[in-house]
Amino acid sequence: MMWILYLVVLLVYFGVMIFIGVRTRASARSVQGFVLGGRSVGPWLSAFAYGTSYFSAVIFIGYAGQFGWNFGIAATWIGVGNAVIGSLLAWAVLGRRTRIMTRQLDSATMPDYFGKRFGDDKLKIAASVIVFVFLIPYTASLYKGLGSLFTIAFDIPYFVCIIVMAIVTAVYVLIGGYMATVWNDFVQGIIMLVGIVVIIAAVLMNFGGFTEAINSLSQISAGGQEGAYTSFFGPDLYGLIMVVILTSLGTWGLPQMVQKFYSVKTDGGVRKGMIISTIFALIVAGGCYFLGGFGRLLDSANIYDANGGLLFDEIVPEMINSLGMPVIMALVLVLVVAASMSTLSSLVMSSSSTITLDLIKGGVKKDLSHKGQMSLIRIFVALFIVISAVIAIVYDEFGLSFIAQMMGVSWGALAGAFLAPYLYSLYWKRTTKASCYACFVFGVAISLVALVISMNAGNLPQGFKESFIYEYFFSSSIYVGSWTMIAGFIIVPVVSLLTKAPGRKLLDELFEPLRLMNEETEMLSDRFLGIRGKVTINGAEHTAENVQNESGEERKE
Repeated sequence: MMWILYLVVLLVYFGVMIFIGVRTRASARSVQGFVLGGRSVGPWLSAFAYGTSYFSAVIFIGYAGQFGWNFGIAATWIGVGNAVIGSLLAWAVLGRRTRIMTRQLDSATMPDYFGKRFGDDKLKIAASVIVFVFLIPYTASLYKGLGSLFTIAFDIPYFVCIIVMAIVTAVYVLIGGYMATVWNDFVQGIIMLVGIVVIIAAVLMNFGGFTEAINSLSQISAGGQEGAYTSFFGPDLYGLIMVVILTSLGTWGLPQMVQKFYSVKTDGGVRKGMIISTIFALIVAGGCYFLGGFGRLLDSANIYDANGGLLFDEIVPEMINSLGMPVIMALVLVLVVAASMSTLSSLVMSSSSTITLDLIKGGVKKDLSHKGQMSLIRIFVALFIVISAVIAIVYDEFGLSFIAQMMGVSWGALAGAFLAPYLYSLYWKRTTKASCYACFVFGVAISLVALVISMNAGNLPQGFKESFIYEYFFSSSIYVGSWTMIAGFIIVPVVSLLTKAPGRKLLDELFEPLRLMNEETEMLSDRFLGIRGKVTINGAEHTAENVQNESGEERKE
């Protein structure tokens, strides 16, 4: 009768999510309110929204099992990289400039930013198409892993789990918009923090404690070498580095992640959000990969298919099931559903706003009314949730390899196309629209080539499969995504320097607020050092003592 406990816990959780959506409906009456929460979101909500969008059920179920099995305890480095590179540096490098420049340009989406930053509507449309094509399969991948847990708990079909989660997510997003998602993300984030700590403790106790678990893991051989799974960098350093790059640096180019910076209310909120999101990532991501590192201690036939192949998505669920603790299983159910719903809501918000504001209003129907925009955004939210659910169900039912491979390349294609041009455009005035086009084409083309190669892996010439370029580039979507992102950092400056420079006047006006903010930051530093100097901003003389911490809000224009 444990299913009654699981059902009650989930119903309470779903009820809270819908209640929050109803309570925040007043903030969703305008386009800016529905898409960005009126750009007035505080640091705690922003940080948790960033973290919960970052870490879905894919990391807890799929990645933790797969990379924990492949790298052992060294998989924890992936979580550390997610915290330091994917959270700390992302907020430090992108947060403040993104917040200021998107307000200057009045852009609500990443494609809209590209279009206005470079004065080219075609660039905006190109970015919108890339978002639409590659976010859908990525969204469908969020349902992976749910089936294993729900089968253990309820013994119900996988498609039922998907439909229930999709309906609840659609309800609270359609009612409350962005504010509903960030408040729900906050609740979901707390569940994830508590859940991962409790689960790690329970699993380690089940394996005899931390010391005994490490000792047992050290005795498992990797290529004839014992202790590799407890070594500092594990048995595959190159593979580990590639995973860290893709899952950490890749977030810098994902539209649904960068969009979190658009809505932060103040510069002070960016600084606080940076600290909060880093701690969140260290606990959640570090904990997930650390937990997955003990997967090889499982002695269960359930993690293998009929042909003896390993089922990575079954490893963590089987670790939990082996505990024989219904309360822990109930906690895991809510944790995984929370992780999936938070990322799902973020992705559909990003997709629907991009299609409505950038493709339709930005190209097809430029005179679209405010009411029409609101209606279309809600229609596309529902549509994208339905499409992603259908894709996930079809993939599970028929096991279509194309869908699985498409899910695998989505992250790399998006980050490979957007990361470098977006980062350069925030800091370098010389960045040209031609370099953006070049990076878009390169990122998508390489990802599609990799997709074709992976789908025909069995028919490839043996010589090619043994070549250096295949082994270290095309043999994994992770390698392809990582190297595609890195190549973008070379493509953008080279193409920019070889093409016509953009006009200086508009760029000077765009970057002016950043220059003023930097001057005020220096004045703040002077104040803390006891210096009482004066500077001139916008023709007016200021002392350091008169400059407030939230200069973006309180500066005298």
